[in-house]
Amino acid sequence: MKKVSFILSALAFVAFTQTSIAAPSTSPVSTKASSIVWNAKKVTGEHTGTIGISAGKLVVNKNQITGGNFTIDMKSIVCKDITDPEYNKKFVGHISSGDFFEIEKFPTAQFVITKVAGNQVSGNLTIKGITKAISFPAQIAVNNGKVSAKANITIDRTDYDIKFGSKKFFESIGDKAIFDDFSLAVTLVSE
Repeated sequence: MKKVSFILSALAFVAFTQTSIAAPSTSPVSTKASSIVWNAKKVTGEHTGTIGISAGKLVVNKNQITGGNFTIDMKSIVCKDITDPEYNKKFVGHISSGDFFEIEKFPTAQFVITKVAGNQVSGNLTIKGITKAISFPAQIAVNNGKVSAKANITIDRTDYDIKFGSKKFFESIGDKAIFDDFSLAVTLVSE
């Protein structure tokens, strides 16, 4: 009887240890080491800049990202290519307005991971209170519990009710058209 009890105890210990090892861990996203570089194009040129990540977490199981999210601080948007301070301020003011991101009403955007399969990440992106499912390839590395991930994400702004200067809605706009797609180069690093 002692032998059976010992074996059952040993099996329970092994099962508990394996469960503990396999349990997912959650790491906060480093808001200082993480970054987003945006790029938007129009018929006559393009603009680029940065926007900050204010919070986030990454869930890791067996050295793979299995979930997580990050919050984008829309009020931190910066344009890097316009060197004239007055024009830069006017441009940022315009993309912050109701014509584009309506930042006073929607000060944050968010991405929530729903699935990771190999290097393909799927999730829900919320901008201006509108949530859409998106999917994109990413470079993901997990080393000693620390996560780093990079992705270039292309987004159709009209999916989020950002119609200003879009040929979809203003056909006769000519060379004042702004392309519907914009890109985000996202780098996430866990703490």
